[in-house]
Amino acid sequence: MALKAPLPESEAKDPGKVDPLREAMHWLLHWWQDAVHDIDHVAVINKVHGESYLTGRYVFMTCMSAGIAILGLLLSSPAVVIGAMLLSPLMGPILGAGFALAIGDVRWLRECSIALLVGIIVAILFCALIVLISPLDTVTEEIAARTRPNLFDLGVALFSALAGAYAMIKGREGTIVGVAIATALMPPLAVVGFGLATGNGVILGGSLLLFFTNLMTIALTAAIMARLNGFRSALSAQQTLVQSIIAIVVFVVLAVPLGLSLQQVAWESNAIRRANSVVASAFSEKARVSQLDIDYVSEPIALKATVLTPDLEPKASETVERLLTQELGVPISVAINQYRVGTDDQDVQNAELAAAKLQAQSVERDRRIASMVDTLALVAGVSGDDVFVDQAKKRIVAKAKPLPGATMASYYALEQRMSKRDPEWTFIVEPPALALPRVSLSDGALAENDANYALALWAIKRVDGPVAVTGSKDAANIVLERLREDGVEAVYNRSNNVSDSRVNFIWLAPDTDAPRPES
Repeated sequence: MALKAPLPESEAKDPGKVDPLREAMHWLLHWWQDAVHDIDHVAVINKVHGESYLTGRYVFMTCMSAGIAILGLLLSSPAVVIGAMLLSPLMGPILGAGFALAIGDVRWLRECSIALLVGIIVAILFCALIVLISPLDTVTEEIAARTRPNLFDLGVALFSALAGAYAMIKGREGTIVGVAIATALMPPLAVVGFGLATGNGVILGGSLLLFFTNLMTIALTAAIMARLNGFRSALSAQQTLVQSIIAIVVFVVLAVPLGLSLQQVAWESNAIRRANSVVASAFSEKARVSQLDIDYVSEPIALKATVLTPDLEPKASETVERLLTQELGVPISVAINQYRVGTDDQDVQNAELAAAKLQAQSVERDRRIASMVDTLALVAGVSGDDVFVDQAKKRIVAKAKPLPGATMASYYALEQRMSKRDPEWTFIVEPPALALPRVSLSDGALAENDANYALALWAIKRVDGPVAVTGSKDAANIVLERLREDGVEAVYNRSNNVSDSRVNFIWLAPDTDAPRPES
């Protein structure tokens, strides 16, 4: 490459007329032309070709990378997650798709798309399988970090794609390692698998948006870099224009939701900064805000703070709640735990240790409750959102769905099994209105510990629906009296009057004495 390009003749005769900006642009253009001329375009295309096809090695490495990624995410280990990024082979077909777009090779683009689609499906399903068989299914910090992409993530993907495409074109493959870490293609896919396995649509949608952002940005940027570096295109000028417009539209479409997400992140950052300031202002200068957490999802937004103070402020929560609601313009619920401490450092340290211990106990309690809710939801055939938790009374209630082959006794056994798991809590399984057991009287009396009667009484209380007793009048009256003693009101149904000692229970339709169909 020449060290200095000749200036235009008019400027050479009169150096005083030289425009510095124009001269810089002139040199930049010559430098770029020389740089493009030095590229072995055929070798680059062959190199990208070799890494962008669907092969057995590609599928195997995708599974290994996905497995390492999901385990690293579940363990919240950044080092393990980085290892998964380095193994991921997804960069190959994405770059291949970009170069195929640039040169207009439809067949190559289709093959890259197939490889990419297979890799995505395999990675998601493999990660979901690991989550399903794993005892760990909590949302860790590493998982949460990949569920809220914003405009900065688009910027990271853009700059990384520029570096990756340039390194591939210039034969500096070592740079691809850093690009793989920066764009992080596999961890978002692993989080998609986690969201699929746990049925969490928020996590699944957020991580899928992050992966799609990285994928499209890398592919389109690679196509642009290939064009700028002189890779010949089979597309006409009109097709090239359409392709460029589509690329711009894709970037704009991605930028809108990511920009809104960034705006929300900025608002939350400002909110927690203002919350710290307002909470601190509600106490004396010697007080210290030990911990502050904000739940932005709850309605209203919930703020919990721990303050170490020599003087307790009985109205601090109300004051902070009013000021923050005014400053942020949204309703906020505030709960401040105050711990009285002395003014020396030792008192403060002791109080912080005590507060940290209480916080750890609270986290452990929440973990236990979440585990019990998940288990009860599983045995009841419902989602965790359908399980009601009353922490004050230590009660967990689930309205069960009809399960194949399950009888009333099955639901009773499920409730008993849950009660034995944690005797401190009361578990209530509300069964569907299935058939109730028949009871028999002996010598004109109902046995004190009749198992069928106990099961029927439990079911009637749990379903809380109108019920009738059928059988001989004398036997039915004995059972009705027993039910009244146990706090249950029922009616006698004469339509099924018999003369033996057997008594049946039937469900009645609401507001009527007619039997209702059994579920």
